Amino acid sequence: MHAIPLYLLILLTFSGCQGCSHEAVVINGQTLLRGDTLPPPAPDSAEFVTRINTAGINPDSLVSFAQSLRGIPYLYASTDPAQGFDCSGFITYVFNHFKIAVPRRSMDFDHVHNEVPLSQAKTGDLVLFTGTDSTDHVPGHMGILIVKPGQPVVFIHSTSGKAKGVTETPFSPYYDSRYLKTIRVFEGE
Repeated sequence: MHAIPLYLLILLTFSGCQGCSHEAVVINGQTLLRGDTLPPPAPDSAEFVTRINTAGINPDSLVSFAQSLRGIPYLYASTDPAQGFDCSGFITYVFNHFKIAVPRRSMDFDHVHNEVPLSQAKTGDLVLFTGTDSTDHVPGHMGILIVKPGQPVVFIHSTSGKAKGVTETPFSPYYDSRYLKTIRVFEGE
């Protein structure tokens, strides 16, 4: 009951500042900024995004931040933590938090270089899946991998499925059937 007045106080404080384009919201006990996303990275000469500049960012830090967003609901076409995320909106919000520009749609990650086998995946790699129609081999869903030695590979994502929001999911026959590729975006990893 006391969270509502605190939320309103924070919202009013940040939304009233001169020149600010962001509002703040408190979610899962942390203050998060709402606002515009970074512009996507520039495409190459073939009009595809092939590189994501993650220089200087630790993938473990990125995953820790992503995990702090667990429980935020699913909302199609959204990058707003106060409303919810779709899968690529979640990726956009997490990477933009670290000032990393990424494509906004899962299908736009299809041409990013540095594809690695799932068996060689590392924490912070991105995983691409088909949409719910597994016969359509265009990325329609994505997540961030969490790899711990001796444990099953899991990924964190925003799902419209049973969990309906940001959650960690182990690979299962269902996701194996939709798996397209793993992309390494962190340099030096």
